[in-house]
Amino acid sequence: MPLPPELAEREPSTLLEIHAQRSAVSSILPKLALSDVELQDRIAGGWLGRAAGCLLGKPVEKIPREGIKTILQSNGTWPLADYITAQGIPEELLKKYPWNRHSGRESLRENIAGMAEDDDMNYPMLNLHVLETFGPQFSTEQIAQTWLNLLPALSTFTAERVAYLNYLSGAQPPETATIKNPYREWIGAQIRADFWGWISPGNPAQAAELAWRDARLSHVRNGIYGEIFFAAVIAAAFVTENLSSAIAQGLAQIPQNSRLSVAIHFALALPEREKTWKGAVDRLYERFGAFHWVHTINNAALVVAALLYGEGDYERSICNVVMAGWDTDSNGATVGSILGTSLGATKLPRKWIAPLRNTIRSSMKGFDHSTFDDLAQRTRAQVLFEHE
Repeated sequence: MPLPPELAEREPSTLLEIHAQRSAVSSILPKLALSDVELQDRIAGGWLGRAAGCLLGKPVEKIPREGIKTILQSNGTWPLADYITAQGIPEELLKKYPWNRHSGRESLRENIAGMAEDDDMNYPMLNLHVLETFGPQFSTEQIAQTWLNLLPALSTFTAERVAYLNYLSGAQPPETATIKNPYREWIGAQIRADFWGWISPGNPAQAAELAWRDARLSHVRNGIYGEIFFAAVIAAAFVTENLSSAIAQGLAQIPQNSRLSVAIHFALALPEREKTWKGAVDRLYERFGAFHWVHTINNAALVVAALLYGEGDYERSICNVVMAGWDTDSNGATVGSILGTSLGATKLPRKWIAPLRNTIRSSMKGFDHSTFDDLAQRTRAQVLFEHE
């Protein structure tokens, strides 16, 4: 179906057109002024923060907000303040709300033995491999080839799986994103943003351009903007402790009249309207509840709201966003990554980081049983914007 003319005009997918639609107003960030040790710690914080937030949300992915509250209330763990446990939950509730079949049980508090396999963690590792193999001038086609080389087809979902099959069938980007792909504005590109931010500390524009090259393989319009936005936010988190300032840097990289930009501005205004997190989530569901639970727009707005209401507190932020439902593991991962990058590994609560055991499982060739120490060091080696 053809796009409505007003959307076609204000929501482009090419990089030049996206640049033309950005806001002319962008706050100036301070220069990056981190020592090598501090930069390494921030990158490690991003990896660990992302993993812990993802692990927290994994068991309840696909369970609606009211279901999450019901099962956690049943064993006295609402509101969330730790990894989810099955202990004390009545059997009938576990049948009604089964754990996520993708490593949900392995992500319960009593079963955690490191970071479980997850697509939200596979893509940062895959993009690390892309930089190590092809360098900063990598192409979208080289990312596609890396998917085929490293990533099993059944470890991809929604838009990624469609793009994977399209590329395997001979289609080239950007057609890989558009052929029989109803998921092309869903969250799949957004969960691939982090690595581009980590290698662009203090340089949101660079992070955004790298993210665009990645996103166009499988997404269009708001699907692309989600990856651009969060890559820029993470890049900015290296140089500002003010999360609102980092979010503004993300907004400066996407079309100012796009539906995603409007949704982010809605989330930014929530603290003036709603004093409680519950009230904020109620307003988000009223405004964006018609979107699929893995769409980009609603989840991005929820992540931004969780960052604002969390006020820099790692535990409160990841717990709030997971309790709110929608794409719980992806949102926990993104919130955790932004705060982990902002705080650094040494400032992350051991309660959340120690259970990871410095180990991550993966379905990708060459990455199973990787350590977070190694991933952070390899990421540091790929940084494209050096500190001053």
